[in-house]
Amino acid sequence: MKLFGTDGVRGKAGEKISAQTAMRLAMAAGIYFRKHSSTNVILVGKDTRKSGYMIETAIVAGLTAVGYNVLQIGPMPTPAVAFLTENMRCDAGIMISASHNPYYDNGIKFFDFNGDKLEEAVESEIEAIFYDDEMIENAQKTMTEIGSNKRIDDVMGRYIVQIKNSFPKQLNLKGLRVVLDVANGAAYKVAPTIFSELGADVIVINDEPNGSNINQSCGALHPENLASEVKRLRADIGFAFDGDADRLVVVDECGAVIHGDILLGVLATFLKEQGLLKGGAVVATIMSNAALEDYLSKHKIKLLRSNVGDKYVLEMMKKEGVNFGGEQSGHVIFSDFAKTGDALVTAMQVVAMLLKNSKKASEIFSQITPYPQILLNLKVVDKKPLDKIAGLSELENSLKKEGIRPLFRYSGTENLIRLLLEGKNQVLVEKRMAEVEKFFIKALNA
Repeated sequence: MKLFGTDGVRGKAGEKISAQTAMRLAMAAGIYFRKHSSTNVILVGKDTRKSGYMIETAIVAGLTAVGYNVLQIGPMPTPAVAFLTENMRCDAGIMISASHNPYYDNGIKFFDFNGDKLEEAVESEIEAIFYDDEMIENAQKTMTEIGSNKRIDDVMGRYIVQIKNSFPKQLNLKGLRVVLDVANGAAYKVAPTIFSELGADVIVINDEPNGSNINQSCGALHPENLASEVKRLRADIGFAFDGDADRLVVVDECGAVIHGDILLGVLATFLKEQGLLKGGAVVATIMSNAALEDYLSKHKIKLLRSNVGDKYVLEMMKKEGVNFGGEQSGHVIFSDFAKTGDALVTAMQVVAMLLKNSKKASEIFSQITPYPQILLNLKVVDKKPLDKIAGLSELENSLKKEGIRPLFRYSGTENLIRLLLEGKNQVLVEKRMAEVEKFFIKALNA
């Protein structure tokens, strides 16, 4: 597909994500969703990027042009849009966000009436409509058939109730000191509100979005800032969100940044201990560390691996009857409470785990030690098909013979190739990664 990547449509605002593209994409989506319409309403949310104003206006123009009524809810987390789409009985939901990308990028994500991300086949159909001039032209409405839009500001309360319902009702956070890094993003209001209402002593950092500081040296991409604050303030735990609050990074009371696979492992066993883990398994991705698999195996929990992307994790969860999964990047899905990765749901489960175990975060998270793993993001000029790169299969075989697990894949949203090596010998992994980097620089940027 030319437009859609692994998580909607994403690119530099004003270039790939221009006003014209956004409006036409909204029209194409409206034409598709109209085939299954029951309420003729589509909900639109966004994060705190300045370009969101331009894109939101263009999307509203496109949807109303093909006869849809639009509800605009302003800055809200991506999982909130997924929840509210279903909760408010909308035909679909649209989130304007480039997630963890820099402020100058933006993106458009779609949800169906159930609050689920769209399957690739549906994205392909919308993309085909996007390029069909005649269909776009014929779908435009006139007179009273043109849609309307309405901005509503009171939906945050619905989402807050949903998040608080995921937290055990017999518990509260009184006496727990929590530092929140909201990344100047979509959770800047809702996250502090939830923790405060549950009784925590809350300290919030990076909660003054200005349109260009989202994810900038803060949040889930830069948890070292949160780590220093947790130590300085002698907090019990810290949580860092990304720009659209579907990703969470946890910092323990010692200031240690917790590896995403450790988070998945301890939460899985926590669910099992409560009898809440369905299917006897956890879904992670091909990126997850083998130490997670070994840890889960000791607790008689099976690890299933999906392709990278939380929507692929969720697809496998549904297929296998599993209610818990995620990615090592911090996208964690509790499908009993959320339709997609939800950083706030995950944070609620983490603090519930601390309280029920009556242990410090460092004690709980020390149960797993990931094997040495190096991930390198390499900028590329051309995304040449991996199976067409001469010598690559021989390189992979040589790595496997030395006990190193290689994983090479292109980013679905940026001009990057992600290079991952994992093994039990740190020095050997580092040495071989240097060779792998040189190989791909020559192969892809020549």
